[in-house]
Parts: sequence; C-alpha cells; structure tokens
Amino acid sequence: MARLAQTAGLTDVQQEILATVRSFVDKEIIPHAQALEHGDTYPADIVEGMKEMGLFGLTIPESYGGLGESLLTYALVVEEIARGWMSVSGVINTHFIVAHMIKQHATDAQKQHFLPRMATGEVRGAFSMSEPELGSDVAAIRTKARQDGDGFVIDGQKMWLTNGGSSTLVATLVRTDEGAERPHQNLTTFLIEKPTGFGEVLPGLTIPGKIEKMGYKGVDTTEMVFDGFRVGADAILGGERGKGFAHMMDGVEVGRVNVAARACGIAIRAFELAVEYAQQRTTFGKPIAQHQAIAFKLAEMATKVEAAHLMMVNAARLKDSGQRNDVEAGMAKLIASEYCAEVTQESFRIHGGYGYSKEYEIERLMREAPFLLIGEGTSEIQKTIISRGLLREYRSRG
Repeated sequence: MARLAQTAGLTDVQQEILATVRSFVDKEIIPHAQALEHGDTYPADIVEGMKEMGLFGLTIPESYGGLGESLLTYALVVEEIARGWMSVSGVINTHFIVAHMIKQHATDAQKQHFLPRMATGEVRGAFSMSEPELGSDVAAIRTKARQDGDGFVIDGQKMWLTNGGSSTLVATLVRTDEGAERPHQNLTTFLIEKPTGFGEVLPGLTIPGKIEKMGYKGVDTTEMVFDGFRVGADAILGGERGKGFAHMMDGVEVGRVNVAARACGIAIRAFELAVEYAQQRTTFGKPIAQHQAIAFKLAEMATKVEAAHLMMVNAARLKDSGQRNDVEAGMAKLIASEYCAEVTQESFRIHGGYGYSKEYEIERLMREAPFLLIGEGTSEIQKTIISRGLLREYRSRG
C-alpha cells in the first residue's frame, strides 16, 4: 500500500469501494489511457465498467437504487479515477453534481423520475452554467426562458458543457424573471432531457460538435444553443423560479471538491511516475534518485501531494456534515490545483527529454493539469471566495 494520500477513519465499506476502484484503474484505465487520449476516443468500455460497479449511483440514496455513499467517498473515488485518466473522472463529475442538486432540491416527482435511472447510468447528467463572454459573472447570464402558456420558451447560448453530447439530462441555469431586487434572484435551473449526439437533437436545441482542447480529451466538451426551445414548467428544478443561483452554487461546492480530488489524483500519478523513473534512470554511476537535487524534488512533491489530499478530505467531510464549506472547498481547490501543476512539472523535469515524448505518460499529465487551474473557477476566483469568507468570520471590532 502506498504511503501517500491515505485517509484515516474510513468505514469497511468505503475501503472496499476504494480498493475495487483502484484495481479497476490499474487494470482497465491506465493500460489504455494513452491510446484513448491520443486518439481523442470516448472511453465507452471503461464507462460500461463503471456502470457495472454502480459508480453512477455512488451518492444517490439507496431508496432510489443508489449506494447512498458520502461526498467523501465520491471524492476519494474521483481521486483514484483521475490517477488513471482525468477524462474518465470528467465523465462522472457532472453526473454527480446534477444528482446532488436533484437529491437536495428537486420535487418528489422529479426525484422519482430521474434518480433511479441516474443510479444505473441510464440517464447521464451534465451541468450548464457558463456562457460565451460570461466568465465568472454568473449573475450576468443572458440565456432567457420566457413564459408561454403553461410552459417556457428558451433562447440563448451556453458554453463549456462537459459531456454535452453524451449526456441525456442537462441542469441548465437561465434567466426567467426580470425586476427582482438582486440579479441572481432572476435565475432558474431547468432540468432538460435530451437524446445523445450532436446537431439539432430536439426542435430548437442544438449541440454543436466537440470543442477541440489541449488536453482533457476523450470526454466531449460542447456548446448548447437554444432557439425557441419549448419546455414544460415541470422541468424547473424544485418547481420554483428564481432559486437557480442557490441550486447551482450548491452544486459548484461539490464540483470544487471534485476538481480538488482530480488534482490530487493527477499529482499522485505524476509522483508515482517520477519516483519510479528516478530509481531506474542512472547518471554518473548511480540512480538519479540518489542525487540530492532529485531527492529533494521528490520530497517536496510528496509533501504537496499529502497537503492537497488532506485539504480535499477536510472540505468533503465538512460538506457531508452539513456545515458551510465554501471557504474550505475554495482552499482545497486552490491548493490542490496549484500543487498539481507544480508536482506534474517537477515530474516532467525529472523525466528529462523523455518527458517531452508522447510515449511517456507524463506528457499527457502535463496537458491535463492546467485545466484544473481554471475548471470550477480560476485560482483568482477561489482567492476571492476565501478572502470574503475570512473577512466575514474575522470582521473587525474596531
């Protein structure tokens, strides 16, 4: 058993789940990740394997056919999967966020309609908040749903949908009401069911082709265009307009723990590759791991892996306890993503010229790590969230 990134206080069930996932990663993901990633190929067989293990229902309550596990279990599973290939963790990330939002905020009818099929992976979730030119200013969303009889008509364009083509359910944040006291009170989340695929998948709903990316390949990232798309009022999450911002922020807190977990997984793998290579590669008559310059790099890398893992676990446990965790999730996401980039780059340097070759796994990690610096909010956004939380808690009494 590896020494790094161990988690104290896990139940026997949690340990069994993680052991099963780790074995699956070692046997079914790592041996195939390079070829699939370089071909930008969707990991269909791997996804089927995750369905068979019940991973799509990991956090869905047992009463709806899921495993009923905690956010901590989910985060540790994501860490293991990202260690194998980050794109695979992306397949389940948006699904988990949408399942969490439905579990916490949906009507009973919506829960009955979606959660049992989400638990089996029959329904696959995607999460749509961003828009072109929107950035992090969520309150400035332009995509609008106007009421038309008993339903709504949606017009606008959404951006950066992970699993946009392969999902069958998209939780989408749009503008509904005008004139609310605050801009975010004009936003509503719709649960939009659609078929898989690209092009005009439903009248008025188009999923253009995949966006080409530097890394994070295999999983599809798309836009979503609404042009007179009609949807019923029963598609509003929770059945109440104007609550979408709160719903999405709850989901984003889960997403930030997820990104921290993915960063931990990549950093762990980068360290594993570096420490193995450093013991095999020899210069001046001895393995490079015995040169102080390399040994010190390994020590610093391992310390960063451990620190990021502990902060990620703390943020997940806080969310599970029902406490507010926006600051802790922001801290975990900030440090895990930054440390991931640093550890991956040090591993790349330890590999020397071979790290620049596509034959070596570290080349792929070097293209994947930067995504985590921007996914679910940039480092600068995390610092904004953290500082606001700190000032709230440490308000001056002077």
